[in-house]
Amino acid sequence: MAAGAVPLRSYRAIFAARFMLTLQYRVAALAGVVTQLWWGIIKVMVFAAFYHGASHYQPLTFAQTVAYVWLGQAFLMLMPWWGDPEITEMVRSGNVSYERLRPLDTYFFWYLRGMAWITARIVPRATMMLLFVGWIVPAIGLGKWGLMMPPNRAAATLFVGAILLAVLLSSAILMLINILVVVLVTDRGPSLLASQIVTLLSGILVPLPFFPASMRAVLFFQPFAGLADIPFRIYSGALAGGLAFAGLVQMTIWIGLLIAIGHALLGRVMGRLQVQGG
Repeated sequence: MAAGAVPLRSYRAIFAARFMLTLQYRVAALAGVVTQLWWGIIKVMVFAAFYHGASHYQPLTFAQTVAYVWLGQAFLMLMPWWGDPEITEMVRSGNVSYERLRPLDTYFFWYLRGMAWITARIVPRATMMLLFVGWIVPAIGLGKWGLMMPPNRAAATLFVGAILLAVLLSSAILMLINILVVVLVTDRGPSLLASQIVTLLSGILVPLPFFPASMRAVLFFQPFAGLADIPFRIYSGALAGGLAFAGLVQMTIWIGLLIAIGHALLGRVMGRLQVQGG
């Protein structure tokens, strides 16, 4: 019991230290919020024009689409577009070899560090964004352009659970990018590949329900949908009941599967690690 408690305390300390360190960059968070508000306004204007000219049924109402857009801007840092910068620097310097000497599981050590990095960038930006578009925008008479509240308590509760799962899922995908960085000794290729795939398949650029009907089932069950599409549609009530439950279940399955794959891959990569120079 005591032997297992020490690593657990170590992992908690790892998460807390990286979280607090990343949380210190308040100016970057504020600048990010301003930028994300600007792009959010542009996207809402585009959809407003689209709905104004639309002559047939759309898979989401305008209010649900606006909510999708604002949530996407608020949780933009949830997207695993590139590898952990500290791991990338360790690979460049060769210090990644020291990771093999730690008395902790390398995969979960990196996983928790990455999760703390993601979470600390989300918290301040999402808080400021949601306050602005949820309360200030409606208060100045632009309610249709603001963030709607969840339709009921169940949707709000499921959304919180979905976001927590999304953080775990994003961290698992981030770890696969980190592993590619270690293998290729560069972050350029993995980051470029990840940014394109995540942007297209998560729904952060175009909501997945707006894709052709023949593609929606496949898009719903692929792992990247859990980063944005599933949580955001749960929030607005567009995904409820059995479909919401199915979304949460498939997110959980993908988290377990990606962690298992990443853990096995990193074990093989670190076992064959070679560092040149001196």
